[in-house]
Amino acid sequence: MDILTKENVRLNLHASDKQEAIRMSGEILVEAGYVAPAYVDGMLNREKTMSTYIGNGVAIPHGEFEDREIIYSTGLSVLQFPQGIEWEPGELAYLVIGIAATADEHLGVLSNLAEVLEDPESAEKLAQTDDPMVIVERLTRSSEED
Repeated sequence: MDILTKENVRLNLHASDKQEAIRMSGEILVEAGYVAPAYVDGMLNREKTMSTYIGNGVAIPHGEFEDREIIYSTGLSVLQFPQGIEWEPGELAYLVIGIAATADEHLGVLSNLAEVLEDPESAEKLAQTDDPMVIVERLTRSSEED
């Protein structure tokens, strides 16, 4: 099973708040078979204890440590909110990347994401693209491709 597929990327979305965005992100992980439905509650609980906003318009909601037993395989969901969602006061998230990880397979994606965050133009490109494959290819490319 691939960690990120174009079916798990949703573009041009709207959400009333970050809780709705987290639910949407988690539901994609459930639909794709990466996690049990209870994982979504873990994602919401995690956000209550520590913000998953990481800067440059990106949030990476994920479950709590205790939720790892309800993760079937490592996977990601990527949701794009062109108008942004207030994640923290004064901070808008345009990309919400849901993460469920059983081991370290997601580290390559996080490494690619860190590179995107270092370049505000790259982050903006992903936040505005109308092609899900642009997001998939950018977040899953190997370091040899750079």
